[in-house]
Amino acid sequence: MIEDKIKKLLLEKFEEDEYNDCYIIEIRHSNIRLEVFLDCDGSLTFRKCQRLSRYLEGFIDEEGWLGEKYVLEVSSPGIARPLVKRQYKKHIDRIIKLKMVDGSEKEGRLKVVNEESIEIQYKQRIKVGKRKKTETVDEVIPFSEINQANVKITFNK
Repeated sequence: MIEDKIKKLLLEKFEEDEYNDCYIIEIRHSNIRLEVFLDCDGSLTFRKCQRLSRYLEGFIDEEGWLGEKYVLEVSSPGIARPLVKRQYKKHIDRIIKLKMVDGSEKEGRLKVVNEESIEIQYKQRIKVGKRKKTETVDEVIPFSEINQANVKITFNK
C-alpha cells in the first residue's frame, strides 16, 4: 500500500537531525492524489515541507507508484484539524475546545500536558447566596475521556 511506503520513507527521513522533531499526522491517498500531513515539535516551516515533498517525489517518480500525473501535497495539518496527542504540548497556553467521549463539550486554556491527562483552566459563574461570582477552575482531564480537541482561533488586541 502506498501509504505504508510513504510512512516508511518519512520515518527514515525523520532520523536526520533537521527532521528529528517531525512526525506524521495522516497520510491520505486516492487515485492520483497523495496528501501527507505532518507536524513538528518545533515549527514546521514551508521550507521543510518543500524539502520533504521533493524527497518523496524522487521515490514516487522512480518507482512509478502514482503513475506519471499525480498531485502530492505535503503540509501541516492546519488549525481546523483535531489535535493528536503529541501536538498538545505545542499548544500550551492556548484556548482549546474539547468534545468529550460522553458527548459533552468543554473549553479552556490548556495549562498542563502529561502522559495520561491535560489540565485546562476556565472561568465559571457560580451562585453564592443571592449573588453570582466568577471563579477560575483548573480541571484535569484524562486523554481517555477526550474524543476530539481543537485549538480555538482567537484574535487578541
